[in-house]
Amino acid sequence: MNYKIMNQYPIKDYLAGMGIHPTKDKGYYGMYHSPFREDKDASMKVDYNKNLWIDYGAGEGGTLIDLVMRMENCTNGEAMRLLEQRLSGTPSFSFHGNNTPSHEKELSTTMRITGITELNAPALLDYLKERGIDIDIAKRHCKEINYTVNGKPYYGIGFQNQSGGYEIRNPYFKGCIAPKDISHIEQAEKKETCYLFEGFMDYLSFLTLRKNQNPQFPCSDQQDYIVLNSTANLPKAMRRLAEYEKIHCFLDNDTAGKTAYKELEKEFGLRVRDASCHYSEHKDLNDFLCDKNRSKIVEQNKVAKPTPQPPKRKNRGFKM
Repeated sequence: MNYKIMNQYPIKDYLAGMGIHPTKDKGYYGMYHSPFREDKDASMKVDYNKNLWIDYGAGEGGTLIDLVMRMENCTNGEAMRLLEQRLSGTPSFSFHGNNTPSHEKELSTTMRITGITELNAPALLDYLKERGIDIDIAKRHCKEINYTVNGKPYYGIGFQNQSGGYEIRNPYFKGCIAPKDISHIEQAEKKETCYLFEGFMDYLSFLTLRKNQNPQFPCSDQQDYIVLNSTANLPKAMRRLAEYEKIHCFLDNDTAGKTAYKELEKEFGLRVRDASCHYSEHKDLNDFLCDKNRSKIVEQNKVAKPTPQPPKRKNRGFKM
């Protein structure tokens, strides 16, 4: 898949797949809150006809690939690899524009699972360690997924949803092998409390913090968990959440997360608690975990660093 084909995939659809929707939609363009900075006034415009974006507040803009590079903080090549895998979750899409060759007006991509094993690939384990995730916890809740995209082999960390699909992560890809759905982990005897997460990395981060006996996240098995796997899946979670007396929301500190929380608060009122207060200075729970790990390493290095000693003077004897 070359860059010209990738850049014809609708930016609006790409953002929607990330749970990002326009605050104002005029039919031929939409205004969005910028996905990579604090933006109270929705100052990013997406031109649907030209399939281009511009962030007026940051003075940046461009194609879909440019947007992915900016959102993921990656190179052009990495953005193309990420897009090739992510767009494969869409069975087909139509391109717009009159100059597109007929054989490129519709592209069908196939993403197939070729193997499911225990999580053991060194590259994936290293990626989890970089994200601060406890490896034993990850192995209990995730699988190693081997899959192909149009015949090309890839592998990643897989987290299963309610419909049998898998959320996939590796250092270059964040997406889903369809069908897309929420994940519901039921373990409590009574449906009293449910902890809600946006993505499974945040869920694994929570379990890691709990295992490390962080006082903000006390140990308990008296609650269930729901992972949205995208704020776009919030409507799918509503029926299940309605069964609980208390809902603790560990959502991202961004526009999508805040919007999702308002929807939950509107639906369930006082039954909903915003648990993001525990990591209010961070973009999400995993970012909070990584920051705590960095601080811990710094403190350990301070303790381990030997106290410098003054240089010893050589005994040259006394002059007579």
